[in-house]
Parts: sequence; C-alpha cells; structure tokens
Amino acid sequence: MDENELSNIVIGLAINVHNSLGPGLLESAYKECLFYKIAKSGLFVEKEKPMPLIFEEVRLECGYRIDLLIESKLVIEIKSAEALTDVHLAQTLTYMKLGNYKLGLLMNFNVVRLKDGIRRVVNRL
Repeated sequence: MDENELSNIVIGLAINVHNSLGPGLLESAYKECLFYKIAKSGLFVEKEKPMPLIFEEVRLECGYRIDLLIESKLVIEIKSAEALTDVHLAQTLTYMKLGNYKLGLLMNFNVVRLKDGIRRVVNRL
C-alpha cells in the first residue's frame, strides 16, 4: 500500500475519532484514540517514534518524536491548537526529512470539521 492509500485510510479514521470526541481536548487524547483506531484497522503504527538527528556523522538523540508513523511510511503530526502555523508545518517537514519519508499529515483536531484542520505535507526527496 502506498502513502496516498494509507493517508486516505488514516484520514477516514481520524474523522471518525473527531466525530466521536469533538474539538477541545488535549492533543494526547486524540493521539491515543487515533493510535487505537489505526492499530485496530490492522495497519502497523508506531506512537512517539524517536527521531534522531544525524549531525557530522554523529547520531544525536535530541528528543524528537513523531506522533504516529504508519507502516513505516506515513508521518502523522497531531495538534489541538487555535490554528495551524508555519512552525507546525516546519516541524512535520523536519521529521519527514530526518526520516526520509515522502508524505505526512498535519492534523489539527481543534476545529469544527476535521477536514478543515488537515494539511498534506510532501517531502520532495
């Protein structure tokens, strides 16, 4: 399954979570629920995946963590913010570049309709 097919499945599951919970909760609540739904769907999902930084050929553990990584291909960055900002986008893109991932989804659950809070992020490898 490619990244686009995975993203379609994950977006559907995220909408299901958002419809059940609504906006206004902490990011961690949405992350746990989405992790549960993705795992239940049969996809391989990693939560809080450590993302090291390689600097001058040295691997540095700087505390970077991808919220959810699906099938070792799709990066999911979850927010529950007033609005998505350029910093949120940069964070997602940084994780994608560090891990050499092609596609990410930046999701803000603090919106009335989740589809208005989703941004696809493409890493032009």
